[in-house]
Amino acid sequence: MATVEEKLQSLWNLQSIDAKLDELQLIRGELPMEVADLEDEIAGLETRLENFRQEIQDFEDAIVANKEKIAESQRLSKRYNEQLNNVKNNREYDALNKEIEIQGLEVLAAEKKIGELKKSIELKQELISEVEQDLDGRKIDLDNKKKELEEISSETEKEEGKINKDREKAVNSTDPKLLKAYERIRKNVLNGLAVAPVLRGSCGGCFAKIPPQLQSDIRQRKKIVICEHCGRINVDAEMAGIVEEVPEEKPKSRRRRKA
Repeated sequence: MATVEEKLQSLWNLQSIDAKLDELQLIRGELPMEVADLEDEIAGLETRLENFRQEIQDFEDAIVANKEKIAESQRLSKRYNEQLNNVKNNREYDALNKEIEIQGLEVLAAEKKIGELKKSIELKQELISEVEQDLDGRKIDLDNKKKELEEISSETEKEEGKINKDREKAVNSTDPKLLKAYERIRKNVLNGLAVAPVLRGSCGGCFAKIPPQLQSDIRQRKKIVICEHCGRINVDAEMAGIVEEVPEEKPKSRRRRKA
């Protein structure tokens, strides 16, 4: 069974490896996020274009339907006009004229609707043109960002692969319970530092002062000590491979005796 010191050493080794991976991610900067954002934006623009084109198709279908209404009304008007020649009384005459008038109004309404639909199509086509321009620009931006990311990734890929293999070994040699706590802490801190060395009596993660008794416990490596302020796991500077400078004592000035 591993001692507390060995468990702490494994944790610090894992932290050191993760710190190297974090550095590689910093080299990439926000490029991966920018690429993902551009891809989402392009997908949104393409969806808008698809919706606009579908609306135009619906408008065109409505125009066809209104043209068919016009043709039907004109056909009915022609038939009613032919029937006027054979009316037997004023009542039939008035009824046919009323139908002819109704069909004329139907034609006017359909023609008005067609005009409105054509204007709607023109507006949608203008929007499509604007969105297509935006889409072309975003695609160019995405290609440039991807190329930049690929160049950086190709430079760091080999190194990252080696570090990931080292990490896998470190994970396997780390106590499962401590590993779970370590991963949880890493997610909750901004700099990813879950294991922090004690430097000049302070936590290397949050820089809060550590009580002398806890400092002693940390140096003895016989128990897991958690920072009371930030919740990080503390290790001593020596385990972290950090040599702290000891301040030089100033020579005491000698007072000259009076004669």
